[in-house]
Amino acid sequence: MRGPTAASVGAPPLAAFSGYGIELEYMIVDAESLAIRPLAGQLLEALAAKDSQAGRDGIGWSNELVRHVVEVKNVAPGPDLAPLPAHFHDEIRAANRLLAAHGARLMPSAMHPWMDPRADTALWDDPIYRAYDRIYGCKGHGWANLQSMHVNLPFADDAQFARLHAAIRLVLPLLPAPIANGAATGLCDFRLDAYRTICDITPGVTGLVVPETVATRAEYEAKILAPMYDEIAPHDPDAVLRHEWLNSRGAIARFDRNAIEIRVIDVQECPQADAAIAAAAAAVVKALYDERYAPLDEQQAIATEMLYDILLATIRDADEAIVDDEEYLHALGMPRARCTARAIWSALLGETANGAWWRPAIDTILREGPLARRILRAVGAGAARERLHAVYGALCQCLEDGRMFR
Repeated sequence: MRGPTAASVGAPPLAAFSGYGIELEYMIVDAESLAIRPLAGQLLEALAAKDSQAGRDGIGWSNELVRHVVEVKNVAPGPDLAPLPAHFHDEIRAANRLLAAHGARLMPSAMHPWMDPRADTALWDDPIYRAYDRIYGCKGHGWANLQSMHVNLPFADDAQFARLHAAIRLVLPLLPAPIANGAATGLCDFRLDAYRTICDITPGVTGLVVPETVATRAEYEAKILAPMYDEIAPHDPDAVLRHEWLNSRGAIARFDRNAIEIRVIDVQECPQADAAIAAAAAAVVKALYDERYAPLDEQQAIATEMLYDILLATIRDADEAIVDDEEYLHALGMPRARCTARAIWSALLGETANGAWWRPAIDTILREGPLARRILRAVGAGAARERLHAVYGALCQCLEDGRMFR
């Protein structure tokens, strides 16, 4: 909920696409049974004792809402995503060595496949998290059983903010297509489906997940933040949650660090896949930011409700979701009036990314399907518990080895 800064305090803000901040969440599980283990406190203390918290290779660790999830991130934004997979992998292996002393390990992917959050949730003891639990009740999917990647993209001023925000709005509904992570629910991205309803008692906090069009910080504060603060005030009289990070849309402005944080992306099986998806998403956002396919005013005119409908389709069908809104497809430079989300990604990435360090991982996803589809294929019909155990054990090993799941 709170993350790395996009620039040092007092430093001038970074220009768009001159730095990247990545946050990855992982669940701590028993090494044998894969049941969740609330060991975040012990792990963070052990990592700090090894000076990892101070940022070896610029990487640091922190806690999250629950005691069975930890977050690893680059402490300061880096100008290039390419070095991050190796640095993240080194830290993950170090964490696994420390957890081995407790008979535990880190588990990737968006959700634990059989966790019962009503019985298994142990919240981190923090005034902010206690307020969240009191208002929303955090012992449920979407709160206690989820793991995501956050991608932070900076902006220097209102003009860059407007262009970046407009571009991210258009990309956001397509992100569940390459990154969906599923269970046998009929949905390819159950995590995101659960997430979109977690703040139902204050619907303005999440909105339609896709943020509304805004052009300046002042408009953002008036149109998104102020109504949200007014809505939660009766539930939060001490204003514990009256901060911009209360905003639970799929992309939120972090004016405290001059960045927009994309929050809808599921954690993958290894940092190599995570960073590749972040790089591909950033490449498409930049093409839209540069108005390669449509001018800014055309991008901003796209209705939030329509983008939300596309998001629901990709939550359900991932790469196979059908997109047939001509106005939206035109803004993406697509000549067709109807195509799949996979076809849109293939076209947007096109030939321009050939030779990029992240292209092999993306090609695997486009060819073999998102992680959700690969997991479901491996689990097979019925999703028997023993088969789930075998598949998620293999995912844990992919994280340790730094390789994709096939």
